[in-house]
Amino acid sequence: MGDTAQIICFNLNCQAPNPETHRFCQQCRTPLEKRYLWVVGKGVEALKPGKLIGDRFLLKQERILLDTQPGIPLPYTEDIADWILPYLRLFPYQLQVPQVYGKLPPHKKGKYTDIWLLEQSAIQVIPNQKPGKSPMLILLPELTKVWHDATPMRQLNWLWQIAHLWQPLESEGVAASLLDSQLLRVEGQVVRLLELQKSPVPEPTLRELGQFWWQLVPKAKPEIEEFLEQLCQKMIAEELESSEELIGELDQILEVVGRSQTCSYQIITLTDTGPTRQRNEDACFPPPSPQGVKRAENCHSSSPTVIVCDGIGGHEGGNVASGLAIETVQQWLDKFPQKLNSNHFDLVTELENSVCEANDRISQRNDNEGRSERQRMGTTLVMAKGYPHEVYITHVGDSRAYWITSKGCHQVTLDDDIASREVRLGYSLYRESLQQVGTGALVQALGMSSSHHLRPTVQRFIIDEDCIFLLCSDGLSDNDRVEQNWDKEILPVLEKKINLSTAAAKLIEIANIQNGHDNVTVGLVYYQVKQNSPQQTQERAIGEQGIAINSPLGRQTENNQFSKFKTRLLVTKNNSPSLFPLLAGITFLLGLSGLLAYLWVPAIGYRVDTLVSNFKQQQQPTATTTPPLNNPKPAASLSPGTLIQVKIPPSPTNQNLKTLLLRKSSQLPENQAIIGTIPDNTILEIERKDLREQERWLLVKVCSIPQQPKTNNPNQKPIQAISSTFQVIKPGQQGWIKQTEIEPYIQEYSPSESPPSGRCYSQNGNSET
Repeated sequence: MGDTAQIICFNLNCQAPNPETHRFCQQCRTPLEKRYLWVVGKGVEALKPGKLIGDRFLLKQERILLDTQPGIPLPYTEDIADWILPYLRLFPYQLQVPQVYGKLPPHKKGKYTDIWLLEQSAIQVIPNQKPGKSPMLILLPELTKVWHDATPMRQLNWLWQIAHLWQPLESEGVAASLLDSQLLRVEGQVVRLLELQKSPVPEPTLRELGQFWWQLVPKAKPEIEEFLEQLCQKMIAEELESSEELIGELDQILEVVGRSQTCSYQIITLTDTGPTRQRNEDACFPPPSPQGVKRAENCHSSSPTVIVCDGIGGHEGGNVASGLAIETVQQWLDKFPQKLNSNHFDLVTELENSVCEANDRISQRNDNEGRSERQRMGTTLVMAKGYPHEVYITHVGDSRAYWITSKGCHQVTLDDDIASREVRLGYSLYRESLQQVGTGALVQALGMSSSHHLRPTVQRFIIDEDCIFLLCSDGLSDNDRVEQNWDKEILPVLEKKINLSTAAAKLIEIANIQNGHDNVTVGLVYYQVKQNSPQQTQERAIGEQGIAINSPLGRQTENNQFSKFKTRLLVTKNNSPSLFPLLAGITFLLGLSGLLAYLWVPAIGYRVDTLVSNFKQQQQPTATTTPPLNNPKPAASLSPGTLIQVKIPPSPTNQNLKTLLLRKSSQLPENQAIIGTIPDNTILEIERKDLREQERWLLVKVCSIPQQPKTNNPNQKPIQAISSTFQVIKPGQQGWIKQTEIEPYIQEYSPSESPPSGRCYSQNGNSET
């Protein structure tokens, strides 16, 4: 039954039938792609293994189909079911969430009409050892069934991924998928969902997630058992208000448990003009070296950085744009610490800002040279920035990043093209969108316009085993060349069969021979992870914290390599002598003496009461002091594009009213940088976030300010009189303000009335959408 499957060649000029066991077409040598699909929808029980459905799909086993004609597009899907839309809108999370392949033709007799096919990453294909026999197909293991065998780092890694998925799945009404052990699968260090499950009403909360994780506590590794137990207790008690707080808790223990492993890395970059182009518009960092591979003994002393840029084909000066992007980002990141001591969100902001800075430099050069429309030079960018036990991937455009492990090859970036945008909006299936004319065009690239319109994507990945990150331009990634060749050309590096230089050279060769239509650039980052002994972990923790080995804390850490973490976050016993009993006794005697004095000498007691009362009055705010507003609806993330409204509580006089100042720059002296004051009820749009000298700044655009009410009272002061020193800002102006200054006085603005009805203003005062 399953051994007779025939795959039609992907090459439309060939289309010869081939046995399922063959890797290449017998006639034209085109790689044969095997697409095993998971079936979802009503009526799946009517599908019988061994049957060919619609003269195309072979049911290999229960709910697993094989597409025997993968090169032929499916009929266009006119109506997308509502319960399928979450799959499309979660397209950016394709690493963990399966994507929709298409819809099964309805049964002629009506046994099923709404069955859909998922490109299933949770299906494991195991080659059959018997010649000529079809591969065995099994589902990836459930997380709960392999939990006890995982290392402490991997257990935390799995939980960290689930925490990151919680908010996007919750927004689509499918967070219940993360509470079903049968749907929650793992492939090595990657969490995979078998399918999505609609959440009941009311929507599950972090409380239910904590209850689900509670079953994992007994089999958690000793190093994290106590932490996980207390984390679950916090979640069940609803002490964590958001998934961001949950991620923050996990980040702290990851930082400590990460000391149990040491990582080293190798880097290589190669670029080639290709067989058909006259010049190379690609660029990379570090530049290709005659010495080949760059090595580092560990990731704790240096931070690996690899960048690949592809000057946009057909645009003048693409090579200038790609080179300028590399130079700008490199200079920006050189100022950032090699060791990641700051908040992870700060690093994400810095990575975004480095890309925005490169964009603005290229865009400014376009403007200075009078370039417009198709004449503007531009470039894509993909970058890997590594730290101990984690890698950050930043990208704009269609240059890609792939994550290769011993288990598989995962595309981790999503092309910024029209096809991907159509899927995210729920308008079309991805493979169908690719068939439409023009959907491969980019929707964003560096240098095309102001960074106000740019949305770089930054992703973070936890590393707990050997792996390789491949960064490449579309000269290699087009036509699925990476997916077709990773196991032959990159996997052997992980298996210690070939070196990194050989793999990089082979990838360039594949791009030139099998594609050959464009320049090609590859960057490889090879992470090697080694588990430390308890003594090595203890020595590293002591070295990072500056603790002497012979000190009491050093000896304590030697006995328990993670005890420092528990002391910092958890309530633990302290066996050292305490002064508390002595202080309590002294306090009791003083209190008793005061009470006796109060009873025996009423006049003294009266004076004491008066002094205490006066002191309390001095500590309380005066009637003219404006307290920070306790907003019921704060701006959750202050992300670019968010509209916020300034709300300053009223006070009897304006003398002590909180004055918020908009500045021209976050770097100029204050007396040279003031644009004006921000009055109450102003609507602002967040355009950009920046980190300057450990202070977070916001670049905002003024959308509207409150209108001055008409009055016949000649004594009424205009709005400008709130501050006698500075003028009030005007709609359309842009400026900077410290996040800590404005945060207590803002709430997220949801436009429901007119004006401004969700419109902001351009510099000339005209409204813009």
